[in-house]
Amino acid sequence: MVLLLDIGNTNIKIGVMEGGKIVTTWRIASDHNKTADEFGMVFMDLMSSKGYTFDAVDGIIISSVAPALNYTIEHMCRYYTHKKPIMVNSRINLGIKLKYFVPEELGADRIVNAVAAYYEYGGPCITVDFGSATTFGFIDGEGNFLGGAIAPGIKSSAEALTNTAAKLPRIELIRPQSIIGKTTVQNMQAGIIYGFQGLVDGIITRMIRESGCDNVKVIATGGMSELVTSGSGKNFDIVDRALSLKGLMKIYELNK
Repeated sequence: MVLLLDIGNTNIKIGVMEGGKIVTTWRIASDHNKTADEFGMVFMDLMSSKGYTFDAVDGIIISSVAPALNYTIEHMCRYYTHKKPIMVNSRINLGIKLKYFVPEELGADRIVNAVAAYYEYGGPCITVDFGSATTFGFIDGEGNFLGGAIAPGIKSSAEALTNTAAKLPRIELIRPQSIIGKTTVQNMQAGIIYGFQGLVDGIITRMIRESGCDNVKVIATGGMSELVTSGSGKNFDIVDRALSLKGLMKIYELNK
């Protein structure tokens, strides 16, 4: 079995690959206060709940956008599984080409999404990842990552609105029935949800127009993807919450 770890700013997504397939997944908090041993116990409990042990781990691959956690997770992997994890970066074999001015600046999360999108669904395509930030990536039909855009995340935007306007409350992020809200909470929900739909639709439309490509597939992923894409004016072709883990699986096969 192979462990697939996608370390984000908010959550760590964990996948188990067997026989070339992802057979189970978990999601835990990206807790910067945990030690390697504490993470080890969490992983041990999760794995044992499905009948796995650390001895069964043949390999590990990690993508991370939280550098402060890298040493802790790497140490945990080496100590408990006695395996050196593959760390995703622009210098390993990705199966695609990064047409980026400084490839080292490209986040591992965007790399794994691009790899998964191209090999799972083909190019040209656009990935939209609704995480702590909202990231867009454009991959052409020949497997070249051409670039993209980064916008604020929907949760961070909602928090910023609450923190900077003293009388605005924290709200549940759900889709209101009408864009013309009748309460302050409904007003905020409408502005955030429908505002993000407008932002996403606008960026996708401009990317497709600027690229000059036809039949561009649009793939959404991330924790808030279904909330924003549901009812969106732009036709999202695919919503794939496991996109990053699929990218890790492909990159592991290329580098093992």
